Amino acid sequence: MELKPFKRESVMPLPVAFISTKSTDGVRNIAPYGCVMPVLRPLDLICIATAKRRDTLDNIRETGEFVVNLAGADFADKVIPTAKAIPADQDEFEFAGLEEKSSKKISAPGIKGCYVWMECELFKLYEEPSYILIMGKVVHLEVADEVYGEDGLCNVDKARPLMMMGADNGMHFCTVEEIGKFEPFAAMFPEGKDPLAKMYKENDSV
Repeated sequence: MELKPFKRESVMPLPVAFISTKSTDGVRNIAPYGCVMPVLRPLDLICIATAKRRDTLDNIRETGEFVVNLAGADFADKVIPTAKAIPADQDEFEFAGLEEKSSKKISAPGIKGCYVWMECELFKLYEEPSYILIMGKVVHLEVADEVYGEDGLCNVDKARPLMMMGADNGMHFCTVEEIGKFEPFAAMFPEGKDPLAKMYKENDSV
């Protein structure tokens, strides 16, 4: 079956990340984003694609800060409340019934109940006529103890990451599961040596 090119999310599961910000007036904002990705394995950058008119984008432009919150499947009912267009001076934590988690390195708060919090500072904006790519530098990364193992792996069975696939009439929420298959990074490189292996040992935690 051939599909129209814009229907990529109907065949490509997307993570649902809740981006929390705070305006220069101190108003807290939350918005869900699906187009979120890390930028290469050894880097501390994360990229978010956004429409050009969003309160989240305005806050990031003005303050240079934001938190990428990764939530479990139990946050599915928080997508629409945080996606609704409400006045910019209204507190979206209160509107969505969510509690804030104090950040360690920036003033924008995270969201309690998530399993990962990436505190970010604005690195660069790439502007195009119909969209903007927000490049953020992760300055503090935190994961809930109960989902993170000694092998440096987030247990997806415990975290149940919230994801979404689009259909013609809306969003279908889903999650991911382990399939019991493992390959080391080193398998991709000549002589089975991962050039980034040392980095993991040195920077496993702070």
